[in-house]
Amino acid sequence: MVRSKAPSKKQQKKGIDFKKIKRKLGRKLPPPKNATNTEIKSKAIVLPEQSVATNKEGLAVSKKGLTLKELLQQTSHHNAKVRRDALMGIKDLILNHPAELRLHRYAVIEKLRERISDDDKVVREALYQLFKSKIFPGCAEDNQGLFISLMMTYIFNAMTNLAIDIRLMAFKFFDLVVQYYPPCFSLYAEKVLQSYEDILRTNQFYLEDKGKLKSTLSGLVRCLSLLPSKKPESEKNISGDRIIHAFEPDAPTENAGFSVIIKKLKELVLVLINCFQDFIPLLNSMPQLDAQSFDCILSILQSIDIAVRFFIYGIHEEAPKSKSHQGTWDQALSSGLSKKLLGVFPLYPKHHLSVKEDDRYFILNIVITKIFLHLREWICPSANVFEKFLEFIENALLGKIYSSTRSGKATWENHVPSLLPFIPKLESEVTTGWQSRLLESFTQTFKHCNPESSLKLACLSMIAEMLLPGGDVHYTEASDTVILDYQTIWIRELPLLLILLGDKRPSSSQVVLHLLLRLGQFAGSNSFLVWEYENTQFALSEFYSTCQEGNIYYGPFLRLPRDSQELSICCLYYFSNLSALLLKSIASCCLCPELEPFVLFRIIEVLHAAYKAGHIQIADHISFFMTLLSRFKVIPENIYPVRESDLKVSNHGTFKSLTSMVCSCLSQMGDSSVVFQILQKATLDLILLKPPLDNACAMLRLLIMLDSKPTRLSEQSIIALSNFLPGYLMDVVHCIPEDDARTWRYYLLPCFFLFDRSNKLLKLVLYVIGSFLTDSSLLLASHTSTQYATDSLSQINATVSLLLLMYKDVKVQKIISLYRTEIGSILQSIASLQSSEVKMTIEERHRFQCSFEQLKVVTCTSSVSW
Repeated sequence: MVRSKAPSKKQQKKGIDFKKIKRKLGRKLPPPKNATNTEIKSKAIVLPEQSVATNKEGLAVSKKGLTLKELLQQTSHHNAKVRRDALMGIKDLILNHPAELRLHRYAVIEKLRERISDDDKVVREALYQLFKSKIFPGCAEDNQGLFISLMMTYIFNAMTNLAIDIRLMAFKFFDLVVQYYPPCFSLYAEKVLQSYEDILRTNQFYLEDKGKLKSTLSGLVRCLSLLPSKKPESEKNISGDRIIHAFEPDAPTENAGFSVIIKKLKELVLVLINCFQDFIPLLNSMPQLDAQSFDCILSILQSIDIAVRFFIYGIHEEAPKSKSHQGTWDQALSSGLSKKLLGVFPLYPKHHLSVKEDDRYFILNIVITKIFLHLREWICPSANVFEKFLEFIENALLGKIYSSTRSGKATWENHVPSLLPFIPKLESEVTTGWQSRLLESFTQTFKHCNPESSLKLACLSMIAEMLLPGGDVHYTEASDTVILDYQTIWIRELPLLLILLGDKRPSSSQVVLHLLLRLGQFAGSNSFLVWEYENTQFALSEFYSTCQEGNIYYGPFLRLPRDSQELSICCLYYFSNLSALLLKSIASCCLCPELEPFVLFRIIEVLHAAYKAGHIQIADHISFFMTLLSRFKVIPENIYPVRESDLKVSNHGTFKSLTSMVCSCLSQMGDSSVVFQILQKATLDLILLKPPLDNACAMLRLLIMLDSKPTRLSEQSIIALSNFLPGYLMDVVHCIPEDDARTWRYYLLPCFFLFDRSNKLLKLVLYVIGSFLTDSSLLLASHTSTQYATDSLSQINATVSLLLLMYKDVKVQKIISLYRTEIGSILQSIASLQSSEVKMTIEERHRFQCSFEQLKVVTCTSSVSW
């Protein structure tokens, strides 16, 4: 039986007084609802420059308002961007306030050097640019050694950093230091060479990133170029670089430091050879030689070349102290150079050449050839190897290797000069066949290269060495016909080159002139040089001036600087027989108004010295002087300038000095009576051509300087002078004011000397003056004698003034008083002409009457006294 369910009872709801909140352990209880909030909230208020401590008024600040101290502090910030911005701020501050660097340079360098090993590449580059553009240039005049020492510890620390980029940047910093302070390499050479060796041994980077290797190697080349090396004098002249022999003053070859450097450098060269060897497979595999690979290989070869020259320099320095060099030269180094470097010569591509590649391989082979030529006497190459290099030298000189483009021509002219210093030694050591081939290729290079190029200068240096070996005064006679033939070609090219250069390249012209001068100086001891040097004067005349169809064309001589003119003038002395053609060319230059007086007088001085040495014929020498005196154009032509512009361009003083110098030279030529007889006819012939007054005065002064009392003038000469002197005297009196006694005395004194030495000449002159004033000859006077006193009034006034001046001279007054008849005739003619023949104004007539009355008084007084 089923039990019935009990009836359910509904649960009765109960009221809740407090709700219990369950809390989790560890939670903070909320504040009571009736709790008071005691929290205080505030915001910061930024008030710039409200404190006296932060006032920067008057301080040097950057664009962002930071001082140098604040910027230096920020260079140590943990954020790379802040460090970079700080470096840029320092650069900006130094640019606007240079004094800040001068005041705080050591503090700046001491702080910034910490960033050389910075982890950020951008920061390191910014630091490098800051040092390069601002800090080093700004400290150039200071004690560089001190702040260089501050930097070197950090640079060497960076060179040993584990990060390859930091190590490479350290070499870049050191390269910058060397540029501004070259002696630092000699101070730290051992450490630097060791660091370069270490970085180059790490070859896993440079075959991938050639740009970094290029930068490192370029710094190595710059450092090694500071090493002393024995170069021929000609090679020193070719290079325009300033080589600083850092070791020579401080570290002689005997000291221990020098030997350590040699050891380190030999180890470095072996590493460089291995680097070069690593590039050979790349050259064979690459479709073309790219610029970065070329630069790297070139820097490697240049470093080896400089190192080899340094080794040879050390050997030569030790030569006087050691009988043998066998132990000095490293056999391992020789073997490495012979097999790994010289053994791959010549370099050539496996693929098709472009124009640029052609030139690049040519440059690389040039450097390898230089290394071989330096090492030749130490490695004893085989005949086949030697001939291989000789063939390359011949083809390089003849221009058969480089590309035919303009850039190829420039490459050829820039790099072939480095081979030329070896030519003199090679041509003296090779066989006759190779001697002829080398000299022919050298001569072709000399003749066909650009006259204004450095290659032409290099050729001139080699010619000087092969013509005048060692500058030895005791030059021996050359017996080799091969070299004599080429020497003849070289000497004959020199005047042509001088004319071709013109005034475009004064430095090149100076080299040619210096070589010509040396040839002249040494020619006396060598008959071959004497003959060839003499022949150059015919081509050299065009260098001074030429005359074509009556027109004179001046050569480069006039436009060259004074030092070049001096060289060319000195060359004239050494011609054993100066030709009349060359003298004529030089005389034309002397007559040019553009020639400086100093140069004119220098020419006369040297030519007169040459005459004394027997190098100029007396007739040619006198003809040269007479040409100067008769054809020199005095500016202005009037004796007494009337315009201010005439005073500025006047060369009266120069011509007076020239006249004195010529007279002095002629007085030293020997017996004055003999010289006078030679000069008499030539001078009178020139005087009778009625030259300008200054030229006529100069030749009259020349006559009286050589003449004596009684005169040596012939009868014919006296008659010729009597026809010339009256017109000359009237023109002088007409052109010079009466109150300028010094000037008219200069021009009249030669005539007074002639009158004193020949009374007959004075009598004839007075007679001719009287004939001027007669009715029949008055109109013809202007066409026969005078140049300035051409009208009747001028002639009458000039005659009166002339007679007054003659009476003022004591000696002439004594002589003229003997010819009362001639004087009386002249006075009578003047008196008759003044009445009606000559038209005068009242003022002119009054002035004339006064002068005429004065003349009559003087003549009467003179007659009574004598």
